[in-house]
Amino acid sequence: MADGANAELLKRDHRHLVHSLHSEAAHLAGNVWVRGEGCEIVDADGRRYLDAMSGLWNVTLGHGRRELVEAATRQMGELAYASGYAGSTNLRAMELGERLAGWAYPNINRFFFTSGGGESTDSTIKTARYYWKACGRPSKVKTISLLGGYHGVTLAAMCATGMPAYWPAFEPRMPGFVHIANHDAYRYVVPAGADPLTAAADELERAIVAEGPETVALFIAEPVMGGGAYVPPAGYFRRIREICDRYDVLFAADEVITGFGRTGEHFALKHWGVAPDLVQFAKGITSGYVPLGGIGLSDRVAAVFDRPGAETWMHCYTYSGHPVACAVALAAIDIIEKERLAARARELGARLKEGLVALLGGHPNVGDIRGLGLIAAVELVEDRGTKAGFDPGRRIGQQVLAQARQRGMVTRGRGDTIYLGPALVSDAATIDRIVATTAAAVEAVLPR
Repeated sequence: MADGANAELLKRDHRHLVHSLHSEAAHLAGNVWVRGEGCEIVDADGRRYLDAMSGLWNVTLGHGRRELVEAATRQMGELAYASGYAGSTNLRAMELGERLAGWAYPNINRFFFTSGGGESTDSTIKTARYYWKACGRPSKVKTISLLGGYHGVTLAAMCATGMPAYWPAFEPRMPGFVHIANHDAYRYVVPAGADPLTAAADELERAIVAEGPETVALFIAEPVMGGGAYVPPAGYFRRIREICDRYDVLFAADEVITGFGRTGEHFALKHWGVAPDLVQFAKGITSGYVPLGGIGLSDRVAAVFDRPGAETWMHCYTYSGHPVACAVALAAIDIIEKERLAARARELGARLKEGLVALLGGHPNVGDIRGLGLIAAVELVEDRGTKAGFDPGRRIGQQVLAQARQRGMVTRGRGDTIYLGPALVSDAATIDRIVATTAAAVEAVLPR
């Protein structure tokens, strides 16, 4: 395409499309992506960028994997679609369920498929309510989640999402959703005399008691929070599991971002030896090549679906168990296993964090560098001593992202925190380039 095609195509796009997080000014200053190759993407003007967020955490296997394209092509030629309603299924959906049972937590052996993370959150919430009604406890309907957590933006998922910026334009929110402080080690203030490894988890117990245990159905949390790369203290999720068991609250792990190897384990709660009652996933299951998500149900939860005379679970999606999506997922899992990408995420994640600390750890405006595996974040502050943030009007984070883009790297952030989530197929040189570009972008906006 001719130089300048990008700007003209953006105007064409703007005449007929509304985009996620729509902003006219931001959109018209953006890119029209026309090609992807490995960990890079190319826009309509032929400019090549390193994708330091692997799409939206989801293109874990990079662009152009022929194995995924061929799996989709074969399946489309054999059976392009079949309903997943009761009484109808397909071989690829069955195979994927069998495969996931060997990948997920030992207590999780049944699965329901969706088209993405938001649908998975809604399915988790509805499953929890269905479960407690089946157990004769219909008052247990509330969901508790973490401030700063992200669970999607369908209406119920938005209510669980703990980012207030997503709420105002769509109020009133649904009743029955409660948020508690997250475990951010940089900012969470441990109460006097409390154990720093479990103090943040005790926020859940206080909330359950305040709401009334007889009203709380579910606690949902990301093992590592994508909206900031917050890694929990070592004892956090063991304590969460204890609290949920004590008060008869189901515990759901939102592994939409963390699942399928990104943190260095197939599923991230395995880092802490904890198993949830429900696990939800999406993104990396197909490397973003086709939409697919789902939830896994523990044996305890799944049992209520098969009890004699059970009420029909009136929850359904047209594309649940889509055979093409399931075929691509099976091929993606093959690649993750064959190339040992969970182990690679551990190794490259350590390199990423060590590199960021080496170049930015002493910067007066870098408050925190955190992450696990190939999830990382750099939090920028005005005063390192007090942890005071910048005036939002200065848009420091946006300036840093713009500087990174000028240097040929695209990524995302929230406020003045820069996110990094490279593909699992990255190599050491790619990680080093991400580190160097991030540091240069920060230094350009905030010179020492």
